[in-house]
Formats: sequence, structure tokens, C-alpha cells
Amino acid sequence: MAIMIEQPARPVGGVPVEQRASGSLFGLAYGDALGKPTEFLTVAEIRRRYGPDGPRELTGQPALVTDDTQMGLAVAWALHQASAATPEILEPLLRDRFLAWAASPDNNRAPGMTCLRACGELARGTRWQEATVAGSKGCGANMRVTPVGLVPGYDLDTLAGVAQLQAGLTHGHPTGLAASELTAYAVRVLRDGASLTEVPALLRQRASGQRSVYRGDWLGDLWQRPGVTDPVEFIARGWDECLAVLDRLDAALAAPDDGGDPCLRTGAGWIAEEALATALLSALWHRDDPVAALGRAATTAGDSDSIAALAGAFLGAERGMSAWPTRWSDQVEYADQLTTLGAAWD
Repeated sequence: MAIMIEQPARPVGGVPVEQRASGSLFGLAYGDALGKPTEFLTVAEIRRRYGPDGPRELTGQPALVTDDTQMGLAVAWALHQASAATPEILEPLLRDRFLAWAASPDNNRAPGMTCLRACGELARGTRWQEATVAGSKGCGANMRVTPVGLVPGYDLDTLAGVAQLQAGLTHGHPTGLAASELTAYAVRVLRDGASLTEVPALLRQRASGQRSVYRGDWLGDLWQRPGVTDPVEFIARGWDECLAVLDRLDAALAAPDDGGDPCLRTGAGWIAEEALATALLSALWHRDDPVAALGRAATTAGDSDSIAALAGAFLGAERGMSAWPTRWSDQVEYADQLTTLGAAWD
């Protein structure tokens, strides 16, 4: 089923369109906050601490998030500030926001080394295609990309370019670029009325159609690496790895849910394409209970905060703020920024 996402969104399940940007932004932060204390624990340790269903309540005043939400906000504010969506305008805005994050005293949440290394080079004024960590496809490329799918007015080419650019500033691997585009695209189609159950097929359709598309106007000469003969060869590798993880997602969805760690089906989420797939798997297994989906995503032996954050962004884009307990919106860290951005894009 093809969805023309440039068309006005249709309400699904009675969810007004105007609630969905807020639902996705807050969902990202909620999942991040629930997954923060479970990252680096085994599933057995998480269940001993929280019970068999994992964490279900935010803790702390405020409930702290990680670099996932912090960098998601950095991307979101750059997009909000931009007078137009072009690489010439967005690259310096993204650079400035990333460098402000890197220098912030609040950047004390076990930030990813790839982001820190790339920001160190960007701070020296290095051209971003050279500052990026060329071989990294860590999930830092797409944990922060979900706001791209929420910005009103982006056509699909713009969405793809922006998603890949924000990834490429730190993560230069083609799979980081492709997975980031797919993550933003998933948020976009959900915001525009797709059902979560339709998303895996829509992602496969998108990945297959984009396999030979290198966005040189956004990426410049990023593709030029030893042993790579042309830009199509470079980007096709990323799309092929995304298609492979979508195969694993389809297989997991076709099998019964055994109640175990979703990472055993679609990967631990430390790398971009696995974070996308495992977040979708957790969300789809508990589509009718978004809080349960976040708990399941946080009850993983992999990158729990990133998996739960992406699951929250997807479910919030589909269901809006009604997906989440109302009491959480005043408790989560950065609630004021999430509210401002959500209101602007809703």
C-alpha cells in the first residue's frame, strides 16, 4: 500500500493531527527516560529491579533523559530556526547546535564517542565531510533524527536530504545515512496517517526505491573513500544493510512473541539499522499499549534508551499525546522545550 504523504493527514483512531508532533517528541523523551537506568543491564537484572514488564513509571523530579533526547532537541531547534531547508542554511545551524551540546555541562549522560570525536573536529572548523567518523554507523546517527519527520512542509526529497545531512555530520557510514532517512520517514508516514502495522512494508518500499540515490546536493563528496568507485556503490551498501534488517524484522513479526529480549530478534541497537528495527518490533508487539511498548523496549540487553526512545517517537507520531499518561508531561526533563517545539509543529 502506497501512502502519498504529501497529502493532508487523515485522523486515525480519533487522534487529531495537531497532537502528533507533541506526542512524538514527548514519546522520544519518555522512552529515553525509561531506558536510561536499564542501559548496560542484563534482562534478568532489569526484571529483578522492575518486574517482568520492565519500567513503567518515570522516576525523579525531573525524570532525566540521555544524550538521545538532548541531541534530538539539538536537531529540532536547528530545523525550527532555519529560514529554509537547504544544506547551506542547515549545516551551520546543525553544527552550532551539536557543538553547544558537546560543550554543555549537561552533556554528562554517557554520550557516544563517535559524536564527541566528530564534534571535536567540527569545533576546529574542519569541513564536515572530513570531520565525520567515516566508518561509524552507530545509533547516534538516528536516535536524534525523528524531529525531521515532524517538520511541516518537507517533501520527501527534503526529508531525505535533511535526515542524511544531520547523520553525516558525525556518522559517515552509508548505513547510518540510510537508517536515519528510514527513521525520519517512519515518523513522517505515521504523523500523516499510516498505521504502525503498515510501516515495515512502507520502509521496505522506500529502501528499495532509494537504493541507487546518492544525494550529492546534501552530502557533497562524502562518498569518496578508498576502494569505493562511485557514489551509487557507496550508498547502496547502506540501503542493502537496512533491507537485511527489515528481513529480520519481518521474520520476528511473523513468529510468536516469546516474551524475551527483542534484541535477540532484530539486534542490540548499538548500530543504526538495528536500533530502528528493534524499536519498531517493540512498538508493534505492544501497539495497543504504548507504555507497555516502552517498558518492553527498555527491558533489553542492548541500547535500551535509544530503542525505547525511538519506539516512543513512533507511537507518539501515530497516536499523539493521548498515547502517554498526562502526569508525565510535567515530570520529564526538557518538558518546556518539548512543549514549545510540539506546539510549533502541531
